[in-house]
Amino acid sequence: MSESPQPDAFANALAGAAGGALSMALTYPLVAVTTKMQTQGSQEIPDERTASERKQGLLITVKDIYRKNGITGFFAGLESAVIGMAFSSFVYYYCYEASSRFILKSTRKQSLNTAESMLVGTIAGSVNATATNPLWVANTRMTVDKSDRSTLHTILEISRTQGPMTLFNGLKPALLLVINPIIQYTVFEQLKNRVLERRNTRTLSPSWAFVLGALGKLVATGATYPYVTMKARMHLKGKKADGGEDTNTPTSLISLMFETVKQSGVSGLYRGIGLKLVQSVLTAAFLFFFKEGLVLWSIKALKTLSVLNRKRRLLNKA
Repeated sequence: MSESPQPDAFANALAGAAGGALSMALTYPLVAVTTKMQTQGSQEIPDERTASERKQGLLITVKDIYRKNGITGFFAGLESAVIGMAFSSFVYYYCYEASSRFILKSTRKQSLNTAESMLVGTIAGSVNATATNPLWVANTRMTVDKSDRSTLHTILEISRTQGPMTLFNGLKPALLLVINPIIQYTVFEQLKNRVLERRNTRTLSPSWAFVLGALGKLVATGATYPYVTMKARMHLKGKKADGGEDTNTPTSLISLMFETVKQSGVSGLYRGIGLKLVQSVLTAAFLFFFKEGLVLWSIKALKTLSVLNRKRRLLNKA
């Protein structure tokens, strides 16, 4: 197996941030529709649709967004989503790579086993969920409200009108959802190890990263979707459609789940799952594709710099 310079945790985090931003920008209309479907029923939103029309799901939601806001409605909250995804990916990859390197250095191994992958994922996911929750609260509000305000303005407005702790609505389900990236990255890493072993290389091609990233996210999202829905609804907690304060919204994850089942049945926990699977899988696949591509580019750049440095030293000695 050939040796080559490897980018550090910071370089991996930068590649992850760029990959995350690009993947979110590419798939954002799907994100907007999914968020709208997940949050329907969490507020008393007056409209002209009948109960039977609401159940039709995807097409009704798409038509509703277009009727009210046109094409721009599918990009409401894009700024905060791209910023949130970039920041989230940076934090996650930095913590993941730093923790992985620490474990590999301590155990003197070349790759993580399943238990180690899950431990590293738990650490990275917990730090990431806490650090980025205010951005995702702002994004959910901006997407549902079709707001053209900036992310910072939305965060400050929420903090001023409803208190700073409102920015951490949904943190509990977000921490529970750490299991999502744990599953995703554990599946990805274990499949990656097998691919690298068979191909006798240390780096994964972008095309393989696309496939393995999609598989990992498919398994993770399918297993955790009800919590994804509850997290989106808790981001809207305390807010009515008219902008006033809602004192009747359930205040805990369990009570919100019971309320959702009571109002919409068990299917309410899975509203929008088909589109969410498509959106999540594509976003993750493109994220891994861009991230691994940027990592490969950085490795080539490091190798080129290493060769140039050796040549320079030889010339200096001569």
